[in-house]
Amino acid sequence: MTRAAKPCPVCGQPAAVETYRPFCSKRCADVDLHRWLGGVYRVETNEPPDDEDAPQPE
Repeated sequence: MTRAAKPCPVCGQPAAVETYRPFCSKRCADVDLHRWLGGVYRVETNEPPDDEDAPQPE
């Protein structure tokens, strides 16, 4: 039984190479990592912001 290749989440081409799955290439894997590190993708939470990030009263 062969598994059908799902499309790459970045470019939509078939992700046929097992090494980079679910991506089609190292380039698309790197693009996805850059998006995570750059804050494009976020996991929303209900937690209040840390005190370090909040503006300090004068």
